[in-house]
Amino acid sequence: MEQRIGSSSQPLEGAGFDPAFIPGLTSPASERTEEDGPEKEPEVADAEETDAAAAEAEEAAEAEEAAEASPSEQEEDTETDGPVFEASDRRARMVADHRGVRLSLDDQDCEFRWDEIGAVETETARFGKRYTVTVHTPDRRWYPIEIEAPARSHFKEWDEQLDAVLDAYFETEATETEVDADAD
Repeated sequence: MEQRIGSSSQPLEGAGFDPAFIPGLTSPASERTEEDGPEKEPEVADAEETDAAAAEAEEAAEAEEAAEASPSEQEEDTETDGPVFEASDRRARMVADHRGVRLSLDDQDCEFRWDEIGAVETETARFGKRYTVTVHTPDRRWYPIEIEAPARSHFKEWDEQLDAVLDAYFETEATETEVDADAD
């Protein structure tokens, strides 16, 4: 009886393997051949030219970022008269302020404006130092994030800070809607 040495599983293809794969528009990475045209790297003659080109590209990127940030956005970022809640650990970070709620875990980020939020729920672990914040959206989706506190005593402080932010910004949206409904 013959046996194969090695794995009998086939390599993954499609979106499970290549996040840039779009069915019908692109072919999976494993099916690409030399005929498809391999990407060629530009030939560089001198290392000094490479350094100069990299410096120019970096300056151009900084100029684009400065141009993209309009004056109103810059003013909005510096304008933080209201309460701000910020909690983070080595992996996770949460910020709630006048712009909304921003969650980040490792290299993944998401941002919710106040009009996109249906509810914000907090939960503390019975044992341990994990503080869980879950953002619920009106379309029945939820986005939890767990932050490890330096000590359990931070839970009460974080709850108070988050409540202050929610009272200042989240309730404002609801009251404005109620005022508009009463005016009609």
